[in-house]
Parts: sequence; structure tokens; C-alpha cells
Amino acid sequence: MKLGVTLFNFHREIKTLEDLDKVLAFLKELEIDTVQVSGIGHLAYKDVAEYCKKYDLEVCLTHNSPERLLNDVDALIEEHKLLGCKNIGIGYIGEEYRGTDGYKRFIEEFSIPAKKMKEAGMQFNYHNHAFEFEKYDGRRGMDIIIEDSDKDLFNFIIDTHWVQTGGCNPAEYIEKVEGRMNVCHFKDYKIVDNERKFAEIGTGNLDLDECYRMCSKTGVEYIIIEQDSTDIDIFESTKISVKNLKEIAARNS
Repeated sequence: MKLGVTLFNFHREIKTLEDLDKVLAFLKELEIDTVQVSGIGHLAYKDVAEYCKKYDLEVCLTHNSPERLLNDVDALIEEHKLLGCKNIGIGYIGEEYRGTDGYKRFIEEFSIPAKKMKEAGMQFNYHNHAFEFEKYDGRRGMDIIIEDSDKDLFNFIIDTHWVQTGGCNPAEYIEKVEGRMNVCHFKDYKIVDNERKFAEIGTGNLDLDECYRMCSKTGVEYIIIEQDSTDIDIFESTKISVKNLKEIAARNS
């Protein structure tokens, strides 16, 4: 498995292409070879592609808005050819797609762009949060999406933090989507003053060793570090997370 970082972690720092250049150079110094492109939608994919090529960084995944996926998928596919990226992701869905009927409508509507991606040699990927673990008539929303969608069209980006926040075992969900996940998000959290806070990889409460072993067992290609916010400088935070993830990989390989 390849270990990488999502640029979403740096979305507050990356305002210009010069900022992007600084972040990519930093990641390359950490011996990171793959990135996820998300959180920097104000920069054109064609420009991002050039900077990633400059540092020989593979783009393993993107996150895109529901609107672009539904209304601009042909252009999105062409942009991903420039990125050299086969995994096209969606990071969030709105309230209109919640509940039994909402999730079924989501599957129906997004199967159309997902089919176009498949025909172009690419893959649609769904990233979970915690709200998908609410139950409707005894079924979790996440289970509705997994079980009722076409296995060839819908892949998943299991986010370890949000699965556990939703009251489930992340490793079990990694196993549940075996064969349908190319990229897994490793995200940790800690409890401080009785509140849940994002944490650097390996410094929080999640059993990421178990998650790593399950990713390995189920054929996941990429593990990506994601941290929505941090109490320390994001560059220092990333150094800690990368170091600890490499140690997790070493002791579980």
C-alpha cells in the first residue's frame, strides 16, 4: 500500500499556486509520493496536475461537488486524465439525500455519472461521515448505500474517524467494502475536556493498527492521512502523522 496525504489538510494554507508549490515540496521532503486533491477547488485541475508532475507526486483521488458530478462529469473525466487519476470522489451529500428514500435517490442519480466514469476507465468513490450511521427502519444509511448500489459503479473511501464516531468499528467497515475500496482515509481523534477533537495519526484513540491490517488484507491500494483541523501548525502536525503512519505500516507489514 502507498501512504499519502490529502491536500484538504492544507486548504487554509493553499490560496495560490505558489502556496501549492510550497506544500508539495514539503510533502516530497517527507518522502510522500501520493496525494489526494481536495479542498483547493479554487485552483484549476490542469494547473494542479502540472505542479504534481513537477514533484513526481501521484494523484490517487479527488473530491468533487455533487453538482459537478451530476452536471459536468464529461469535463471532470477529461480533467482527471490530466491529473492521471482514476478515482473520482464525492466528499459530502446534502440533507436531500438522507433517509431511506433519500439514499435510494442518491444511488439512482449518481449511478449515471458513475457509469460514465467506469466507461472511461475511472471509478466513482463515496466518502462517509458519521450521519450515514443513523438507522432507518433498522438499517444504517451507510449499509443502504453499500448494499443497494451497483458493486461495479460504487466504490468507497472509508474514513476511520467518522465510522467510529458513528458508533461502529472502522476495521469492520473496511472489511465490509472489500473489493470496493482503493483509498482509505486514516483519521484519528482524542478526547480533551470531555470533547472529541481531531488528532495526529497515532496520538488519538483509534486502533489504526487494526485498520491497517484490514486494509492490507482487503487489497486497499492507498492510505491517506486526513485531519480536518489541528491545534498545532499543520506542517508540524503532518510530520507527526506521517512518521506515526509509517511506524504503523512497518510493524504491521
